[in-house]
Amino acid sequence: MNIYQELILDHYKHPKNYGELAGATCTATANNPLCGDKFVLQAVLEKELIVDLKFSGEGCAISTASASMLTEYAKGKKKNEILTLNKEFILEMLGIELSPNRLKCALLPLEGLHMLLLQ
Repeated sequence: MNIYQELILDHYKHPKNYGELAGATCTATANNPLCGDKFVLQAVLEKELIVDLKFSGEGCAISTASASMLTEYAKGKKKNEILTLNKEFILEMLGIELSPNRLKCALLPLEGLHMLLLQ
């Protein structure tokens, strides 16, 4: 197992920023009905800054790790910076090659975060 696979498993087993966010100013749900992954993202936004960010729900190892790593990255960043993130960023963050179906899992949290920020 390479270091990236170990990192993904660690974020899956011990996700960062998992749970309900008291005082959330916005919420969005990202759902992949084909595989059953579903996440609720909650944030505290002050002007254009992501002050706090959490996620809850259920997903496979790839989607949960992606949500955990993405929320870690996004905290303290400006909305417009996060809205520029794309597939290439997620693939680089995860550090592994993914099949098209697994790519959808990896991108689900980013899709949800973009929905949350565009409200």
